[in-house]
Amino acid sequence: MALLHSSLCSCCAFFLLAFTFLQAPRVYGRETENRYVVGVRSLLPSSVCSSPRDSNPSMMKVVHRHGPCSPLSPSRKPADVKLLNQDQDRVNWLQRQISIASNGTRASLAATIPANSGGSIGTGNYVVKVGFGNPKNDFMVIFDTGSDITWIQCKPCSGRNCYPQQDPLFDPSQSSTYSNISCSSPSCKKLDSRNCSADSRCRYKIEYGDKSQSKGFFGSDTLTLTPSDVLPNFLFGCGDQSKGLFGRAAGLLGLGRRPVSLVSQSSPKYGGVFSYCIPSTSSKPGYLTLGSRRLSNVQFTPLRTFSNLPSFYFLDLVAIKVGGKQLPISSKVFSTAGTVLDSGTVISRLPPSAYAALQSAFRKQMTRYKMVPALSILDTCYNFTGYDTVSVPTVALMFGGGTTLNVDFSGILYVPNVSQACLAFAPNGDAKDFGIIGNAQQKRFNVVYDIANRRIGFGANGCN
Repeated sequence: MALLHSSLCSCCAFFLLAFTFLQAPRVYGRETENRYVVGVRSLLPSSVCSSPRDSNPSMMKVVHRHGPCSPLSPSRKPADVKLLNQDQDRVNWLQRQISIASNGTRASLAATIPANSGGSIGTGNYVVKVGFGNPKNDFMVIFDTGSDITWIQCKPCSGRNCYPQQDPLFDPSQSSTYSNISCSSPSCKKLDSRNCSADSRCRYKIEYGDKSQSKGFFGSDTLTLTPSDVLPNFLFGCGDQSKGLFGRAAGLLGLGRRPVSLVSQSSPKYGGVFSYCIPSTSSKPGYLTLGSRRLSNVQFTPLRTFSNLPSFYFLDLVAIKVGGKQLPISSKVFSTAGTVLDSGTVISRLPPSAYAALQSAFRKQMTRYKMVPALSILDTCYNFTGYDTVSVPTVALMFGGGTTLNVDFSGILYVPNVSQACLAFAPNGDAKDFGIIGNAQQKRFNVVYDIANRRIGFGANGCN
């Protein structure tokens, strides 16, 4: 009887352990402490959109423009090397702009970049749907915290003057609430780069670091974000000459901090607060919302601002942990350069010595897997072919004020295929280049920008 009782207990313990294994968070067990253990099949996105049925109508849905959730025309996703090279183009532009504004020694590198330009579009990989005019017409636009002016392509733009887009062009003559802005208007003077038409209408011009550009008339109309979020007299660019890496999106939604940005224009209503969540894979949606609706379980770190860099969102990165252990990096390494949070950059960039410490610690904890050649800017890649599950050390980014961002597994590795899964961080070329927290490391977090209170927050499990 005792033997039978012992056997039954052992059997129950086995099934209890198995059940716990299946139900536990990704970090579990003594042997896998401070590690993520996931199935190899989950590393790649599905070809089918996994959109929740109870999606909140008060939030704009964020989707990857190359994924199955995107309403843009299906097209072959660009090669990963090309996407990463475009990402580097954006980073180069951001570094040059801040170097100029800070009177850095490398300002000469920016000689070919327009003084009053937007950020490099790079991959422009996340889009949202917004409505312009009355009656409302919906358009898919790229959203970008590194740009200020919002613009869409408008009639009579056609032929070589504009790139092909999924949605029909916006026709301002069919909107009862559209109006042009005159050159003498204070609104026109909010633009960094402007000129006047022959009939004294204000025209905008925005040039990006990757040679993409848009220009046209500066006007105002009703902007509908959600059924409950409607902004009358919204200032935006009505483009009649546009070209560049915008895919088939109709334009861009600017979430920077300058007066013409959506954040600034909507501040009287929403208090200068917005938040978003980047989904874990391109087969799932995230969200973008204005106002302080989603502030629970959010840890905040101070927002750093600089008068000569009014568009960007700076914060203090102070330390990094790998596998639960803090890396031996002097705080001066981060403070010397500074760090910016950017929705348009994909791969996070670190000061060279900080990246070297991260790379070394990560590789030491990944020796069970075969390393493979680098993928563009990513130099720490592994072949997971033949494995059912993989075990990867956790990575945590620690910010000023005691805020820690425990990077989701989907933000630790960039995985074009299971035979080349790469650490999703890269080094800067110079110790004085500022660090960038890219959207890969922001995945699944509710990222809150509270400009009025000068703080940025991160809330775990924001989406998916």
